[in-house]
Amino acid sequence: MRFFAKNTDDKRNLLMKRLGALLASLLLAGSLTACGGTAAQEMQSIQVFAMDTVMGLRACGGETEAALAAAEDEIYRLDEALSRTREDSAVSRLNSAAGGTPVDVGEELRDLIARALDFSAATDGAFDITLAPVSSAWGFTEDTYRVPEDAELALLLPCVGAEHVHLEEGTAVSLDQGTRIDLGAIAKGYASDRMAAIYQEHGITHGIVDLGGNTWVCGGNLEGEPWQIGIQDPARSAGALAGILEASDAFAVTSGGYQRYFEENGQLYHHIIDPATGHPAESGLTSVTVVADGAAGNGTMCDALSTALFVMGEDRALELWRSGVYDFDLILVTEDGRLLATAGIADRFRPDDSAGYAYEIVS
Repeated sequence: MRFFAKNTDDKRNLLMKRLGALLASLLLAGSLTACGGTAAQEMQSIQVFAMDTVMGLRACGGETEAALAAAEDEIYRLDEALSRTREDSAVSRLNSAAGGTPVDVGEELRDLIARALDFSAATDGAFDITLAPVSSAWGFTEDTYRVPEDAELALLLPCVGAEHVHLEEGTAVSLDQGTRIDLGAIAKGYASDRMAAIYQEHGITHGIVDLGGNTWVCGGNLEGEPWQIGIQDPARSAGALAGILEASDAFAVTSGGYQRYFEENGQLYHHIIDPATGHPAESGLTSVTVVADGAAGNGTMCDALSTALFVMGEDRALELWRSGVYDFDLILVTEDGRLLATAGIADRFRPDDSAGYAYEIVS
C-alpha cells in the first residue's frame, strides 16, 4: 500500500476504498439492519471526510439521526479548530506567533495541549506535538514526499521538544522561536472522545465510530455480543487480519508504518517520526494497537500512546504498560514475526493463524 495521492479528490477516492475494506474487517459480527427489531430503530450510518481521512459512524437506539448529525458537525468543527494548515485556526495563530507574545487559544485547545505535554513526559519525549517542522521536511504534511538532508534536520531538531511549549496564564500558550505544533497524533483520538460523549448524550445503545484507525465501540453488537474489531496485518494487503479483538464500550487505536509511507531509491519511509532522530522510527515494531475501556478521555490517551509506543519499541512499551501510569492493553506486531497481546485482553483476542505470526501473551 503506497500513499501517493496528489490531490484531495485522488486521496478521497483512495480513502473511500480503504474504508470499505476496513469496515468489512471491523464489523465481523452482528446484523447492521435493525436494532431491537423495529423499523424506527434501524442502524443508521454516515461517512465523513475530515482530518485527512474517511470516517465511518454507525448508530442505533436513542436519538439516532440527531446523534449522527451532531457528530458530523462536531467532526467538521474539530477539523477546523485543530488544523495547522488553516490560517484561521488557533493552532495556526499559535504557530505564527512562535517566539513572540502568548496566544489565547481557548480552554479546549489549551487543555488538549496540556494533555499532550503530559503524554510527552510519560513517554520520555516519544510523543511530541512539536514535530511539525520535521514532518513538513519529509513532506508528510503537504504530500510532497522527500528525504531531507541531515543538515536540514540538524537545524530543525533543536526546536523540537515539549520544553519549547509553555502554558501561560489563563487559556494562553506560547512557543519558542522556530517551534511549531501539530496535533495530528492526538486529534482523532480527541474526536473519538467527543463522538462518545455525543452518542451518550443522545442515548445511543449500539454503535461504532471509526476515525481512520481510531475506533470506539458503543455497547455490544445487535445480537447482544461484543463487537469484533479486526486488527490489520501490517505485512499484508488491506483487509488481511493479524487477529480479532472482541470489545464492548471500548477504544482501540492502531498506529503502524504501513498506514502511510513513500518509497525512494528502494527504501521505504513511513510517517511516524522519532523525535530523537528526526527520521522514521526504527523500533522493531510494525504495528501498535492500544486498547482501553470507554471512559472519558481514553480515546485521546489511546491515540497518543499508539504513536509513542511505536517509537519506543517493544521493551519500553511493555515497561510503560506494566508501570500502571495509564490503564490500557496492547497488541504489538514485530518485525521479526511475533504477535503479542497483553494479559488484560488475551481472553478477548484471537490471532489469525493465516498471518503466520508466533503468538505470545504478555503478563
